[in-house]
This record gives sequence, C-alpha cells and structure tokens, in this order.
Amino acid sequence: MAFKSYVIKNLKKQTNKQGDFIMTQAEILNKVQAVIAEQLDVEIEKVTPPTNIREELDADSLDIFEVMNQLEDDLEVKLDPDESIVTVQNVVDYIEQTLAAK
Repeated sequence: MAFKSYVIKNLKKQTNKQGDFIMTQAEILNKVQAVIAEQLDVEIEKVTPPTNIREELDADSLDIFEVMNQLEDDLEVKLDPDESIVTVQNVVDYIEQTLAAK
C-alpha cells in the first residue's frame, strides 16, 4: 500500500502565551496518528488528516474518549472536545489550539 503525503500548514516552531515552545502541527499529527492507530488497532497508513474517525475507522464514542484520554496523558494537556471533532485533522487542529492557549 502506497503511503500518501499531505501538506502540513505550519512547520515552524510556535510558542504559547508563556513563551514555551509547543509542538508543530506535523509533530501533533504524528502523535495523533500513532495514538489513534494503537487505540483503534488500525494500520497507521489509514489514519490520515481527512480520515473520518467514526465512519472510516469504525470508532464509537468510547473509542474517541479513550483516544482523547491517551492524548491528554501523552501531551500533558486537558482536552474537552465536542462533537465537531470528526476527522483526524480536527483533532490535530484542536490540540494545536489548546497547546497554544496553554
């Protein structure tokens, strides 16, 4: 299976309000892909930015909860996602915003 590449919007290091360096969007994407692949027991190649987590990866609400809990633990940040989290990119964007506000 060929590995598709996606353009990531921001590859520069960003800082939060306190001036601490935060992860780039590419780093966040890599982490999100790894956690989703592990938690949902799917190949990482299937976890791409436009992937609909519920429909394409057959995740239910408990699966999403477990993914977000694992990301909270790994990234040491509090996440309160809502129903607007549909795709992998939605998760990445949400985490990026949360880290920037930290």
